[in-house]
Amino acid sequence: MRLSLFPVFLLLLLVACSPAIDQQVDFNGIEISGLDNDVSGHWLAKNELLLYSKVDASIAHYLITTGKNSAQWLLKNQPLSLTSQQKFPHLVESGQGLSFVENITSKQIKQLLKQQLFIVGVNSDNKVISTTRVQTGNVIDDIYTSAANDADEITDFGATLSAQGTQFKLWAPTAKRVSVLLFNQDKSAHEIQQIELSQNLTTGAWQGLVKQSLFDVYYQYKIELFHPESQQKETLITTDPYSLSLSANSEYSQVTDLNNPTTKPLGWDEQANPTVENIEDNIFYELHIGDFSGTDNSLADQQAKGKYKAFAEKNSDGIKHLKLLKQAGLNNIHLLPTFDIGTINETEEQRISLTDTVAKLCSIYAKHTLCQTEGVNHQHTLLDILNSYDPASSNAEQLVSELRELDDYNWGYDPFHYTVPEGSYALNPEGNARIVEFREMVQHIHNLGFRVIMDVVYNHTHQAGLEGTSVLDKIVPGYYQRLNPVTGLIEQSTCCDNTATERKMMAKLMTDSLVVWARDYKIDGFRFDLMAHQPKSVMLQTREAVQAVDPDNYFYGEGWNFGEVANNQRFVQASQLELAGTEIGTFTDRLRDAVRGGGMTESGDEIRKLQGIGNGLYTLPNELRSQEDSKEHYLLLADQLRVGLAGNLANFPLTNAKNEQVTGKDIPYGDQPSGYALDPADTINYVSKHDNQTLWDNNQYRNDFSLSIDDRVRLQTLSLSYPLLAQGIPFLHMGSELLRSKSYLRDSYDYGHWFNKVDFSMQTNNYNVGLPPHEKDQQNWQVIGKVISKNAGRDLVKVQHIEFSRARFIEFLKIRSSINLFRLTTAEAVNSQVKFHNTGSDQELGLIVMSLTDLDDIDKNYQQIVVVFNSSAKQRTFAFDDSESFKLHPVQATSTDQLISASLADEHGFTVNKFSTAVFVK
Repeated sequence: MRLSLFPVFLLLLLVACSPAIDQQVDFNGIEISGLDNDVSGHWLAKNELLLYSKVDASIAHYLITTGKNSAQWLLKNQPLSLTSQQKFPHLVESGQGLSFVENITSKQIKQLLKQQLFIVGVNSDNKVISTTRVQTGNVIDDIYTSAANDADEITDFGATLSAQGTQFKLWAPTAKRVSVLLFNQDKSAHEIQQIELSQNLTTGAWQGLVKQSLFDVYYQYKIELFHPESQQKETLITTDPYSLSLSANSEYSQVTDLNNPTTKPLGWDEQANPTVENIEDNIFYELHIGDFSGTDNSLADQQAKGKYKAFAEKNSDGIKHLKLLKQAGLNNIHLLPTFDIGTINETEEQRISLTDTVAKLCSIYAKHTLCQTEGVNHQHTLLDILNSYDPASSNAEQLVSELRELDDYNWGYDPFHYTVPEGSYALNPEGNARIVEFREMVQHIHNLGFRVIMDVVYNHTHQAGLEGTSVLDKIVPGYYQRLNPVTGLIEQSTCCDNTATERKMMAKLMTDSLVVWARDYKIDGFRFDLMAHQPKSVMLQTREAVQAVDPDNYFYGEGWNFGEVANNQRFVQASQLELAGTEIGTFTDRLRDAVRGGGMTESGDEIRKLQGIGNGLYTLPNELRSQEDSKEHYLLLADQLRVGLAGNLANFPLTNAKNEQVTGKDIPYGDQPSGYALDPADTINYVSKHDNQTLWDNNQYRNDFSLSIDDRVRLQTLSLSYPLLAQGIPFLHMGSELLRSKSYLRDSYDYGHWFNKVDFSMQTNNYNVGLPPHEKDQQNWQVIGKVISKNAGRDLVKVQHIEFSRARFIEFLKIRSSINLFRLTTAEAVNSQVKFHNTGSDQELGLIVMSLTDLDDIDKNYQQIVVVFNSSAKQRTFAFDDSESFKLHPVQATSTDQLISASLADEHGFTVNKFSTAVFVK
């Protein structure tokens, strides 16, 4: 019923978090008292609303209104339906369910959704005693995506070319007017044409057809709508969320066709994508495009430094290194985000690299400290300046920190447009040129024999609201982003403005985007950033869509359980435990922490106290060795590590430290089980990746000060052997095999090539090049200084140490890739064929002994394998039945490492030298 009995005129609320208005005000005959200025009203479905934590017995009735001088609809108390209770579990614990007193049509709802909405509570004395704004994302889903042929069934969003011409289609159901602005190639100040779009009232999409091909033409959308951030009508100019091509710096979308020959490098359609027989055959090598070549002086084309083009090189140090790893068995290159991001200026003249001069810096930003400092030679490069600094000082980090907003570096976890290659890695970022360069990179990596994995970030956007790189939240405000249930502010638990992939059209955008990358860019798999912030059901549906165009495409990602979605409070998450059995891989922190120690986010002092197997019990400072709980802690870590080596399988049988027969899920990892997987393909094993300190830096925090440099290097290679010889899938951080250091920097996402340098010529590991940036690590400066001082040069790496580490890494790659027993494909096979020895309360500390027995005739060469991981500082012999029938694996028997090649199998057992992993075969 249209309510005219209570003409409530509402004051506009200023901001979602402002305090309540306590005074009573007589406003147009209606007394307004104690207005609550929040956004805790939720319109969930066509006839279901909820006031979150708003139960007030003094309220006689509620109404929903668009504000001053507008119509109002009377609401009644109504418990939420079972469907809504199940769909919105985070909202049902408290609050008042509401529904309309009389029928409201979908057409009327759609008109209401184009305006600001309030739910108002009125008492029996005609006083408005509660007011809240309304979150409408869920009802938008219900109205526009719940039928068989509505918004989420549309297959041609964006700008598409056909025989009829060029069609534009944008989903903007709450917009009042949408038009397309067309621009010529130089994007003149005034558009060459404005095309009005019409809205399909069923789908909410706006569309229009230009009866000519606009291939290569640039465009923007002009949208008129109410925006909750400003609480007023806005006319916004934005790019297309379904963009396939962009201008430099992504200011304009470009009409393109990814099947057009001009968007493809020569031979693109004929290339063969490398394949793997089983998921477990994958070995992932994580690299950042900038890190791979950004400081490589061996490039034939120096302009290709840090670019897609660097992968076209034939004999650069980086390419030669990749070829060696490929020969040893590495088969996947994992690229850190390479879609369009919002944090690097794509115009070279407007950004800075370390090889630029101070003069260029000052021409861009004259107020920079260097430009104001007397005596600085402006012809020197920034690299010259950095090399002149004392590494014990904070000078380097100060300069690098000041360059962050101007330089050419970022990891790329800042999504701007999800389905366009990032322009800063292209020699030409303008339009289709970047597409060709990206495809050339993929083609060259494929030709080297590697599959290509792309790191994707659909869990947040770089910005939202009315900010410069906001796109989605300008088009359908409050829909694509996940909002706090009370304040209406965008949740930021991921770091940035979280997306709501539980919503149909956000899930569709992700799915449509991934299909483009798999089909049109030949991407072989995807690593999902903070994957547990997305629903498990969406991940499974999206994988099905991607595998329809690429059957062996593999999904994996971060299954960390935290934030506003933690413990399935909004939906069943794509988290470690929930994805068990799906063959969507999740990174395991269990093996990582057992090997290198826990406390990934702790300060330096705390890190020194949190030991692991690979670098802990036998190498900690003396004062920590005497702790009463050291042995108990070590025994638990050893059991966690055994479960990790068995693919983190929940039902893997073993004897625990208390001599009990248990399974993987019975070994605790904090308040969670160590074993959670139901299939080896569920587990991604690693000890180092882009996040947190590098393996080398982490180990220097924890190593005993007396440990020699040779033994430190051995500990590094020992640590890398665990994921390489574990069931599940290994994941390796580029440069970890080269003892890569970031000078203790914990989070190097935006701190340039000075801290992120990787030297494939193996002259340096980039250790101790200056204190790490204060923003991330100032609390660690004192302990870093202490560690470097106490080590007294025993942490300084030379060429022979890097060569030694790489050689051992290659040996482990060869062993894994040549023996099927390290790549078992079912939980049943792992449970029956993998066994651990030296277990229980009386185990010899420092030894992990694992056997693999071929019961299914899957390996043509070996009947049984025994792997001995010796993390102690002395040679150890482990007695084993029939050990004399084994021999050292041929790769290790011919190793240039004399301690490895001296490993022995005889009637006494297996003898393995200090800080070493030996593989014996029968």
